[in-house]
Amino acid sequence: MRRCVACRGMIDAQNMFRVVKSPEGGFSLDKTGKSPGRGAYLCKSAECLPKAVKSRGFDRSFKKSVPAEIYKALEGAVRDE
Repeated sequence: MRRCVACRGMIDAQNMFRVVKSPEGGFSLDKTGKSPGRGAYLCKSAECLPKAVKSRGFDRSFKKSVPAEIYKALEGAVRDE
């Protein structure tokens, strides 16, 4: 069970998107859920992505600004679900 950065709901990790900050400091969308580094999760719900952007949930989780490319990748992933 993981907590969504937008709605703060506890959901099974397989039903969420994981954004990971690598030990080198780079960000990526983790499709396997096994990439090394600090992870933050987002529901696969279309309503949660705008909430995460507005509340800066990923920025707070990582204590660092997340690049716009990650949000674009999440937008595409949410649309594909």
